[in-house]
Amino acid sequence: MTLAPDDIGRLLVALALLLSAAHGLGYVFTRFRQPRVIGEILGGLLLGPTVFGALFPEFQAAVFPADGSVPLVLDAIYQLGLLLLMFSAGVEIRAAFHAGERRTVAWVSGVGTVLPFLAGLGLLAFLDLGRSRGPAATDASFLLVFAIAIAVTSIPVISRIMLDLGILETSFARIVLAVAVIEDVILYVLLAIALGLAARGSGEVYGLPGLLDLDPSGAASVVYHVVATLAFLGISLVVGPPVYRRVLRFRFNVVRRGSAIGFQLVFMFLATAVAVFLGVVPLFGAFVAGIVVASSSAKGSAAAREEIKNFSFAFFIPIYFAIVGLRLDLVREFDLLFFLWFAAFACLAKSASVYLGARAARESAATSMDLAIALNARGGPGIVLASVALDAAIISETFYSTLVLLAIVTSLAAGSWLGRAVRTGRPLREEPSIATELPAAESDLS
Repeated sequence: MTLAPDDIGRLLVALALLLSAAHGLGYVFTRFRQPRVIGEILGGLLLGPTVFGALFPEFQAAVFPADGSVPLVLDAIYQLGLLLLMFSAGVEIRAAFHAGERRTVAWVSGVGTVLPFLAGLGLLAFLDLGRSRGPAATDASFLLVFAIAIAVTSIPVISRIMLDLGILETSFARIVLAVAVIEDVILYVLLAIALGLAARGSGEVYGLPGLLDLDPSGAASVVYHVVATLAFLGISLVVGPPVYRRVLRFRFNVVRRGSAIGFQLVFMFLATAVAVFLGVVPLFGAFVAGIVVASSSAKGSAAAREEIKNFSFAFFIPIYFAIVGLRLDLVREFDLLFFLWFAAFACLAKSASVYLGARAARESAATSMDLAIALNARGGPGIVLASVALDAAIISETFYSTLVLLAIVTSLAAGSWLGRAVRTGRPLREEPSIATELPAAESDLS
């Protein structure tokens, strides 16, 4: 199917509006020391049925039609934006922290992830959330998505907030980012499993599961998907880096010689294709590919990764987040009462769990509270969770709106809280001294 001239015109206008709204409001938000991603989503929201569609419904429908070739192209760009976002997230995975911070990272990542996840599982036992489920949701897939929504934390948003505040090199920031890295890896594994279970429930079988003739409704298919996701992650992290570095140094690698950026993109696409063949969702393949690519320190590799990131964040990723906002319909698909009680429960479960973990690690009450607020920011991962769960028909439009708004509200709250602390001169965490990093017996002897 080719694009007619009028479709090309609509597409170009749609892209221009989405990019203008995303970058324009993104810039405004950064000027107020707020996450750029929130402005990008709100830019799309203004162009969607909530504002633009309510004021000028015919014009909005002409620029953003519901069917035809234009939405297909926009969806392709949206999917590429998601893959590049996950690839960039994998590239940026870091878990460097000092010896004196290990106990806090262990306690906060353990308690702060497990307790809210279990709280989400427990809550569903007492509630009937039929309106929140999508048509392809199985009990297991919806259960996982609901629990992940309670426990998720954002790496990009909270790191950007701390960068803008000038505290990215502090002990507090190292703990927050290390915990966020650990949580995101765990939760993306669970999300990949949830999406696979939804595909199983819909009766669609592709790749290796289809070749093995697995019954989509059978227990063997569930076991296969869980094992395939974990095996893909484990094998990729162990075998991927040395294989990638060897291929990178291969003297006849004409793709890499032609373009280091092109080679990394080819690797991401192939790794994602392998994941899809195995029955693992594409976003997880791109995420793992980013981790593998980041393992190389070859000349030009870091520069190539930076170029991919720069272009992705200039076009594909803002378009992705703007379309997330474009899909929001706060007039017809938003339940205020549901949002209020769900947001209250999610924030309380996450913040209280992080606070308890920090206190168990012997952090002060003030530092524990700062960690609780910072790690409650759901940002990009919370929005990715909402968008991919909606695409997989695991959740309804109403639940989608709730998850996106929760990510916006918690990210703004974290930025405001930490900004106020920095402006007042209050240290978010006392930098550990050498003496405090020693065991108690050694400290006494000194």
